[in-house]
Amino acid sequence: MASPSPHRPATIGGLRSSGWRPRSVKQELRDNAAARVAAGVPVVSGLVGYGSTVLPAVENALLAGHDIVFLGERGQGKTRLMRGLVELLDEWLPVVAGSEVLDDPFAPLSRYGRDMVDRHGDDCPVEWVHRSERFSEKLATPDTSIADLIGEVDPVKVAEGRYLSDELTLHYGLVPRTNRGIFAINELPDLAERIQVGLLNVLEERDVQIRGYKIRLPLDIMLVASANPDDYTSRGRIITPLKDRFGAQVRTHYPLDTQTEVEVIAQEAQVAEVPGPSVTMPPYMAEVVATISQVARQSPSVNQRSGVSVRLGVANYETLLANAVRRALRRGEEQAVPRVSDLESLIYSTAGKVEVDSLEEDGTEELFQRLCHQAVLSVFRARLGPADLAKAVAELEDGSVLEVGEDKPSADYVAALEHHPGLRAPVEALAEDGSPAALAAALEFVLEGLHLSKRLNKYSEEGGSRYQSRRK
Repeated sequence: MASPSPHRPATIGGLRSSGWRPRSVKQELRDNAAARVAAGVPVVSGLVGYGSTVLPAVENALLAGHDIVFLGERGQGKTRLMRGLVELLDEWLPVVAGSEVLDDPFAPLSRYGRDMVDRHGDDCPVEWVHRSERFSEKLATPDTSIADLIGEVDPVKVAEGRYLSDELTLHYGLVPRTNRGIFAINELPDLAERIQVGLLNVLEERDVQIRGYKIRLPLDIMLVASANPDDYTSRGRIITPLKDRFGAQVRTHYPLDTQTEVEVIAQEAQVAEVPGPSVTMPPYMAEVVATISQVARQSPSVNQRSGVSVRLGVANYETLLANAVRRALRRGEEQAVPRVSDLESLIYSTAGKVEVDSLEEDGTEELFQRLCHQAVLSVFRARLGPADLAKAVAELEDGSVLEVGEDKPSADYVAALEHHPGLRAPVEALAEDGSPAALAAALEFVLEGLHLSKRLNKYSEEGGSRYQSRRK
């Protein structure tokens, strides 16, 4: 975090002389959002696939000055949306020095802030807080209390000699401490209903009342929350009066097409660097990973109320690369390129992320095999047409057998291509750099695509598989 400029005013008098004027947090967000819209810049950066769907709704809510609840299944970027709103706050904001609730120097709301201004007048010291300190986030849990959110009496301050009726004995909760900022609640339905009631005044009357005290804190705050549209776990619900007080309800969604899913996965996946082989993900294999998620979201065997998170594609992408790296390390190869045979390793990154919802006996492993087959076939048909493969299929009708396997060295695939020139054209079209590892991955992809297209037979064996013509 950068430090504020040393030339910024350090007292209320200096602040007044500088011409600085306070704005409400929603006015601040509105002004900065309007500037971004006018410049053609997304109001929240780092989100792929939301440009024409979710972000326009967010822009409308910000320009209207509404509090927002984001509804969507798991892994749809709701938390990132909420955190991204911080970018719309001014970088630095002046507050009364030492204030727990970020008091406005010109209109302090806490007893501490008022006392400081009364005591020092224009010489009252001012601090500048960064926008990152004006965002608070609370994961709603059943044990969350009103004291956590709003505040409670601090027994230590009472023990120091203050009266219980003294406002200075209060320990402010997260909501007052986020005054002049953005307060986010993750998974709002998990918050007990009696605690949700405590937020009603925050959203409508813009104040909080702390028990036992006749005080009102007219907070300046933007409230955002996330929730599942259909809480399939039956954990709870958003009470109707609270839902009614949110000005905007924005529905998020999963990537609408494979290419968008690929972009999201590429943005989010973290590829660990290891000494030794270089790592390359072929575009067609990245599309297979993305298509597995896309197909799962349409499968009747998958619980669609639970959803298929984007995290599935990210974890599968990372696991696929890791399995290719493991093979390259064992074989001493210079390049790691994922193959179709590596897809078997994804069962471990898929388990727990896809909930089987079927009357059939199939479990996660059988379901995953079907999803993989559908994904490979879909990408294969999009990448290669019958004309590209006619020569290869005709060549294999002489009874040739091609063996593949997760641990098979890349050199064996290159040698097989030399004996089957009909396969070379489609394989080289997929293997962009022409390296042995890339050729091996492309050859496996072509053979598996021909098998799934019912052009070749496939026989699984210990340590690998073999492909041969259906006309033996």
